Amino acid sequence: MTRPAVQSKTHDVTQLLHAWGQGEAAALEQIIPIVYHELRRMARRYMAGERQGHTLQTTALLHEVYLKLIDSQKVNWQNRVHFFALCAQLMRRILVDFARSRGYQKRGGGAQKITLVEDLLGPRERGRDLVALDDALKALAELDPRKSRVVELRFFGGLSEEEIAEVLKISTDTVLRDWKMAKLWLAREMRHSET
Repeated sequence: MTRPAVQSKTHDVTQLLHAWGQGEAAALEQIIPIVYHELRRMARRYMAGERQGHTLQTTALLHEVYLKLIDSQKVNWQNRVHFFALCAQLMRRILVDFARSRGYQKRGGGAQKITLVEDLLGPRERGRDLVALDDALKALAELDPRKSRVVELRFFGGLSEEEIAEVLKISTDTVLRDWKMAKLWLAREMRHSET
């Protein structure tokens, strides 16, 4: 795809998001085909870290996000990056709710431990204990909401530093500092929760 086509597609999504935010329900139906492959990639990324035989599949996760989006009322969409950031947050919540409903408890319940390391950014092995990570992220959000959002957008959403900076309206350097500090804090928090 050429650069002008990408810019045109981005512009189209942004316009459709604004229309949808203004209450034009049909705009969502036009957005989904344009962003479907990116949303599917995000959902696959989430599901890659789940245990074998997980009853929630990539397509089901995507459908759950779609249902939640339909229920959204007049969101003031900034742009397509904001849209993907919200979708990443929805995917995280859906998977955490699913894990909690399956009986995982804060300190055990058959959940596997997670190590928050740089390698987790890629599509390789990801943390399996979303409940423990979610609890740690909630604790971090109470202390520093922005650092918690940086982790959520980077670790779960797969957004780049530049995209995170755009969503949060901060500099890329601030994103990098927040990511580094949040990783250290979460690693310590999760070590303490194991005991």
